[in-house]
Amino acid sequence: MATNNKELSNWTGWVFFAGLMMILSGLFQSIAGLTALLRPTWYVATEKSLLVFNYTAWGWIHLSIGLLILLAGFSLLHGSTWARIVAVVLAILSAVAALASVSAYPIWSILIITIDVLVIHAVTVYGSELKG
Repeated sequence: MATNNKELSNWTGWVFFAGLMMILSGLFQSIAGLTALLRPTWYVATEKSLLVFNYTAWGWIHLSIGLLILLAGFSLLHGSTWARIVAVVLAILSAVAALASVSAYPIWSILIITIDVLVIHAVTVYGSELKG
């Protein structure tokens, strides 16, 4: 399979992986947001533990972020530059979150950090191969 008379590298599979994971994450975030909006009693956390937000604000924030991640995931599969930026930012945030929990979950955290680094490498170096 070639794009612009250039062979695709094996790393494009990681770019597809990143795009599919973003789509899945966006769906989960959207579902969490809709749940907070439509059925706030489903969550165990009290509104006092949500800091300054109530369930409605929390739901809209999660729904908005989820839809942005979902759109970015589909755009990444089409080689969009802005989606590559969003994917890298999300992978960095994921790696930092995993680093924060390395003392509680060392093997899982190291696995997540490794996957995040591979996704960042694939998206930044080989993400443009998906254009066309």
